[in-house]
Amino acid sequence: MADQMDGKGRPPKRRSGLTRGQKGLIAAAAVLAVALAGVLAWQSLFVRPDLNTGKTEPQETEEPTDPVEEIDWGEGTRPRSDGERKSQDYYTVLILGRDTGGGGNTDTMLLASYDVTNQKATVMSIPRDTMVNVSWDIKKINSVYNTYGGGDRGIQALYKEISQLVGFEPDYQVIVEWEAVGEIVDAMGGVWFDVPRNMNYDDPLQNLHIHQEKGYRLLTGEDAMEVLRYRHDNRKNGVTLGYPEGDVGRIKTQQAFLKAMVEQLLKVENVPKVRQFIQVFQDNVETNLTFQNILWFAQAAFLGGLKAENVEFVTMPGNSSAYAYSASISKANGEYSEASYVTPYPNELLELVNTKLSPYAEVFTRSDLDMMTVNSDGSVNSSTGHVEDSNATHPRSYWQAQWTPQEPEEETPPEGETGTGTGPDAGAPETGGAAGTPGDGETTDPGGATEPGTGSIDPDTGDLIDPETGGIIDPGTGQILDPGTGQVIGQLPGGSGDPAAGESGGTAPESPDSQPSDGETAPPVDPGTSDGGTAAPDDGFIIVT
Repeated sequence: MADQMDGKGRPPKRRSGLTRGQKGLIAAAAVLAVALAGVLAWQSLFVRPDLNTGKTEPQETEEPTDPVEEIDWGEGTRPRSDGERKSQDYYTVLILGRDTGGGGNTDTMLLASYDVTNQKATVMSIPRDTMVNVSWDIKKINSVYNTYGGGDRGIQALYKEISQLVGFEPDYQVIVEWEAVGEIVDAMGGVWFDVPRNMNYDDPLQNLHIHQEKGYRLLTGEDAMEVLRYRHDNRKNGVTLGYPEGDVGRIKTQQAFLKAMVEQLLKVENVPKVRQFIQVFQDNVETNLTFQNILWFAQAAFLGGLKAENVEFVTMPGNSSAYAYSASISKANGEYSEASYVTPYPNELLELVNTKLSPYAEVFTRSDLDMMTVNSDGSVNSSTGHVEDSNATHPRSYWQAQWTPQEPEEETPPEGETGTGTGPDAGAPETGGAAGTPGDGETTDPGGATEPGTGSIDPDTGDLIDPETGGIIDPGTGQILDPGTGQVIGQLPGGSGDPAAGESGGTAPESPDSQPSDGETAPPVDPGTSDGGTAAPDDGFIIVT
């Protein structure tokens, strides 16, 4: 027993049976296992987006949400959703800026393409007054979201219109609350930017106050938000000062600011601030990209060497001076009026889509895109050949005729008939007013004589008056006209000018109360509002008489 003890009275240590080299291998394997686990955990933060994912399904969340209805693409050509890509990692993202301070409007619409393989990106701004192929009267793209009730359904409808405008379905959607931009700017420590003009605008109803001085300086998050929201100053002495190009000028300022922001975000000193950016993202962004997908894009940009000069900002090429008839504005004004639009330049937009926006190798043709144009005669058409609103295909002259007062034709009495005489060929005698039907012997009260089947005759003007509405009856067409404006307000049964029949069986002018053909809620009367209440400062229309 004593032999089994060491010199200190302790049992001797047992040999492990492993050589020093074997122990080293085990230690190395343990270190590698820990390192591998760390690498796997690190890589799990960066997940490459799946290009085969459903493009219109919302991101899964812990809270159950109502299923999003499948998009109804209507009669137009369905946008492309698959095909050979220009490069292995070529992504497209629809970015919608929602302004909670402006009623939740989605007035900022960006379509971005990012060629990760070649580290090039293009961001196209879509003007909010862009004409789109919809069934209702005011066809501005910023009316779509609220016409469909906002929320997921409104986003889906807006996604549809933008997809048809460019001919392909964007791979992903990102909906950003504008406040997020200001929070990111503060997290960055501010952004240096050259404010293009003095900006002074106050709207107490929206609690919106903009006061910025022209010049190059460091903007805080609040400064940035004011610069991005600005359209024009308050009206003074009947004059409104703002961007000479209207909303296009605002878009240029937004693009310039976003480019300055990208330049400063890509600086190395902002990498440690990623945790703050993550929090802003989680609080202010809705998307069908996962957070790991967003980190993958960020990693691809930093490690891939994306430079600010390789990010190109463009605006949809188009005519910002297009005008088309509007039934709702005409009704509000009481006379023929037109709404202003931005319509794409077909060839230029097609070139931009094929060379810088579309992820597909196959070249698009004009018929693949649903581009709206206004002809010289005021009629509207689409590059697909199908217009959702058949009323819009009528020329300007057709609608002007509906709003032009028509003078009633003078009736020449038969020979020997004066309407006031007492001879054998004369009509009934007057009794306080004009005579009725010759020879019927009827008399009327002083307000006018009844003409069977039509109405009464105004004793001062000789006009036929409809007893129910008080309007003037056009004897040639049977239309009932408002005596003050000459607007058509009704129709006698069987008349040839029935506005409900229109021209060659067409339809009547729409009104703000009319509903879209698909049964959706009609858009706001004002063409510049998408929230049904507050008019956008730079919207307008032209009145043609």
